[in-house]
Amino acid sequence: MKVSTKGRYGLQLMLELALQWGRGPVLVATIAQRQGLPPKYLHVLLGSLKAAGLLKVQRGPSGGCELSRAPSRIQVLEILEILEGRLDGEPDSGDGAGSQVVAALLARSQAASRALLAKCSLADLADQQQALEAGSAGYAI
Repeated sequence: MKVSTKGRYGLQLMLELALQWGRGPVLVATIAQRQGLPPKYLHVLLGSLKAAGLLKVQRGPSGGCELSRAPSRIQVLEILEILEGRLDGEPDSGDGAGSQVVAALLARSQAASRALLAKCSLADLADQQQALEAGSAGYAI
């Protein structure tokens, strides 16, 4: 499973909002600076995430964006599928003698990846980021 720049940046955007959860709207410029992302690209992502109901966006001097629900209620898979489309396409295994075995292996791999991403919430990512920033080792999803 390959995740594009759009998916990675979208996850970083949402992670930053999870880290700021409960503090009110966050400026796109603040998100861009903290995550090292281009602000113009973030504005593109905001439209898709808002349309899907994951974000609330406020305009004006005290505006910004924030999650529409708690980070623990937003799965990584949901974010990626909004930005990337469905992540369980048919794996291309070729036409050789072992193509069925290879196709079965790739299908199991995709299913395992989807299960991991469905199990992982934004709150899990935020906890991992906070542990990393605090210098804790050994944290894993």
